[in-house]
Amino acid sequence: MRKLLFWSLLVAGIAALVAAPTENVVRTRVADGFDFPVGKPDAEGYYKARGFRPNGHLGEDWNGTGGGNTDLGDPIYTIAHGFVVYARDFRLGWGNVVIVRHTFIEKGKLKTIDSLYGHLDRIMVKEGQQVIRGQQLGTMGTNRGMYPAHLHFEIRKNIFIGMHRSSFKRDFTNYYSPTEFINPNRKTPGGGRSAMIAINTFQKNGTAPDPGDAEMSSAKNQDNEPAASASDVIRSTGKRKSTFKVSRFGESEAL
Repeated sequence: MRKLLFWSLLVAGIAALVAAPTENVVRTRVADGFDFPVGKPDAEGYYKARGFRPNGHLGEDWNGTGGGNTDLGDPIYTIAHGFVVYARDFRLGWGNVVIVRHTFIEKGKLKTIDSLYGHLDRIMVKEGQQVIRGQQLGTMGTNRGMYPAHLHFEIRKNIFIGMHRSSFKRDFTNYYSPTEFINPNRKTPGGGRSAMIAINTFQKNGTAPDPGDAEMSSAKNQDNEPAASASDVIRSTGKRKSTFKVSRFGESEAL
């Protein structure tokens, strides 16, 4: 009887330890596919004003086909199921930013990525919140009038970047070209499953401004820009408007 009680308590204790959450991992839903962050699910009514360029523009800028600030306040959606790891006003050239961490299955392997949504007018989620594909994260903004209204959107292979891009290589080792990632991944396996993902991976939890992000370069809206791989789970249609330009910030930090 004593042996049975001992083993019962031991098993219960181990189960409790395994089930207990830690500050560095969390369970979230595996993505069942990826959509566009505007005009869900297919970016209807929006166009890609600027694309991804290694060592230059590290994401995509999405603008409404109406032009100007006609899209100010439009809804921005999460591209897939995930977990909010950053939702703050970073100010500088960024303004309100949300970063969502996603896990998905590719060729039978579980992978983890971050999606970033910048220059938001409003943030409508909180850090530590679970979100589902197509859920509204916020609204399109101008970063306090710094830019014409648009969404700056990134997809990162490296979940350690956070708000410190200048500390990492600005190429395909750390980033996906967002549209080139989303299009072949509109549907992915793993729907209905969940998995553990690493969290708290950002330098100083993303709170300290990066000097490279803080320094303003040209205020003349010039066209020419100055100019850790994917982390697995639980490991450390309208016409383009030619006048759409944004200010440049920091060392090659074209937002």
